[in-house]
Amino acid sequence: MTSPPPAPRALFAGLCTLDLAYLVDRFPQPNQKIAAHSQHLTAGGPATNAAVTFAFLDGAATLATALGRHPLATLIRHDLDAHRVSLLDLTPNHDGPPALSSISVHRATGQRTVVSANAAAYPPVRLHPHSFDPTQLSAVLLDGHHMPLCIEIATLARARSIPVILDAGSWKPGLETLLPLTDIAICSEDFQPPHLHGLPHTAAFLLHAGPHSVAITRGPRPIFWFTASGDSGEIPVPPIHPIDTLGAGDIFHGAFCRAHASGLPFPDALHFAAAVATESCLHYGTRSWMSALALHTRAAWNALLNG
Repeated sequence: MTSPPPAPRALFAGLCTLDLAYLVDRFPQPNQKIAAHSQHLTAGGPATNAAVTFAFLDGAATLATALGRHPLATLIRHDLDAHRVSLLDLTPNHDGPPALSSISVHRATGQRTVVSANAAAYPPVRLHPHSFDPTQLSAVLLDGHHMPLCIEIATLARARSIPVILDAGSWKPGLETLLPLTDIAICSEDFQPPHLHGLPHTAAFLLHAGPHSVAITRGPRPIFWFTASGDSGEIPVPPIHPIDTLGAGDIFHGAFCRAHASGLPFPDALHFAAAVATESCLHYGTRSWMSALALHTRAAWNALLNG
C-alpha cells in the first residue's frame, strides 16, 4: 500500500488580529445602536486566515506574526491550536492587547464592514536568529503587514529558491522593496500602485516590479491572470448568493498556496482557490465552512491536491 505524500509546509507571515464579528440586518447609522443576530470570535488577519485554510487542506502551516502575552492573545492561540497552525510569535513579551477588529456582516447581502488597528499596535517586528527553519518549505506567503518582517523573510526565501507569494491587499509603504523579492502576486481589483489606475496598468506594473505571475481577483467576477512570459487568461468564479464574504480573499490565498505547493499550474491553482473561497462564502464566519464541507467535495479536493 502506497503511503500518502508528506504534507507540504508553508510559512505565512503578517497580521494576526482578534476578530469580533456580528451578523446584522443593517449597518448602524451614526449614533445608532442595533442588535446582532449572532456573533463569533476568532483569530483573523490575512496571513492568519490563509494559514488556517492551508492547514485545513492538510498542509503544515506556520504563522510568523506579532502577538504577545496579553490575556486576549490567549484566545488567538487557542483558535490557532484548534486549527493546527503552528505559531511563531516574534513579540512574546509584548504586554499590550493584540490588534482587534470589529466586523459587521450584512445578513441579506453578505457584505461586511471592518474597523481594525492592524499592525499599528506593535513596534517593528523582525526575525530572531534561528527563529525558524526554512528547509522543507514549499512556499512563503506574505501579507505586507509588519513590512520589515515580510521583507526579511522574502529575502531568506529568495536565497533558498522558496516561492514567495504576496497577498497584495492594498498598497503599503515598503512594497517597492518587497515586490522584487516576490514570485507570485495576488491582489484585488482595489489594489492601486501610486499614480496608476486600471487593471492592465496594475498588472503591467506588478510584472515589471518583480513577480513572474500576477492574479487580480474581482469579487464574483472572473479572475484575471498574467505571466511574465506573456500568457494570460480568466478564471470563472462560481455564481452563488453569498452568506458572508468575510475573509474570502484570505481563504483564497491559503487555498492557492496549498494548490501551488502540490504543483498545480498557475491557472489551475487559481481555479481551485476560487472554488474554496466560494465555498467559504456560503457560510457565516471564517471557520464554519470547514465543518460544513460535504464529504464528496472534500474528497474531490484531496484527489486534486494529491494527484
